[in-house]
Amino acid sequence: MDPTASLVQADRDHDDALSVVAHHAWDAIIDLTSEPGHARKAIRDLRAQAWLYVSSSSVYARNDVPARDESFETLLPLDNDHMADMSEYGAAKVACEEIYRGHSVAHTIIRPGLIGGHGDFTGRSGYYPWRFAHPTGDDVIVPDETFPVALIDVEDLGAWIIHCVEQQHYGTFNATGQTTTLSEVFELARAITDSPAQARTVCDEKLTQAGITPWMGPKSLPLWINHPDWRYIAPLDTTAARNHGLHTRPLKETLEAALMYEESRAHPRLAGLTDQEERDLREQL
Repeated sequence: MDPTASLVQADRDHDDALSVVAHHAWDAIIDLTSEPGHARKAIRDLRAQAWLYVSSSSVYARNDVPARDESFETLLPLDNDHMADMSEYGAAKVACEEIYRGHSVAHTIIRPGLIGGHGDFTGRSGYYPWRFAHPTGDDVIVPDETFPVALIDVEDLGAWIIHCVEQQHYGTFNATGQTTTLSEVFELARAITDSPAQARTVCDEKLTQAGITPWMGPKSLPLWINHPDWRYIAPLDTTAARNHGLHTRPLKETLEAALMYEESRAHPRLAGLTDQEERDLREQL
């Protein structure tokens, strides 16, 4: 952490939360909120030469189309200041985008795809490297190897956000890694762990019958969704971002960083199978 930086904490659900920093005119403000009410208060209370909002690829109305660019149809904006639950996340992000887009010409909207690497508390980017490092048998149970995947390393995303502020890159940009498939994820996970276990692909139907949840949550297999409407949730067209300085590291490095975090994490991951769940699944197959 920069020793010259100051940490100021406030609860943005409180109406006057930003008063502690409202006295200063900022060069730039970077906001990550998912609550439209927070965004409205920010533009009401703060002054800045430029605004950067970190949105999400969840704003897009469909996930069955590969390589969506920034002009692709989005969800309708949430018409409330606060989300009722996470099902409104995408619509809330759209609403926040519109607030910032309407407030200042000097705005940047970044729509990250799936973020991985060190610190991924969900375990989505770290589960497969960790599982190959700690197999429960001769194989690791995995889903459809052809499922499209794209991950952006948190370090690359953070560096590019600062780059956009410093270079005054305004507009709307997708930000994710190069598109590949789960097959490469499994191959890299096995290689970086020098694991003797082989990937054992199980079809969608059998995983569903066994009660395996896609993407995230209890008893899940991450980076995969067993429905055609969600097949291209991860890939995005990032041409505009790369033309404005986005650089993404090899997937191998992101998986290595995620594994390092997994080996030292203090709390249970939010995706993947426990050892016993994988053993039980193997017995069912």
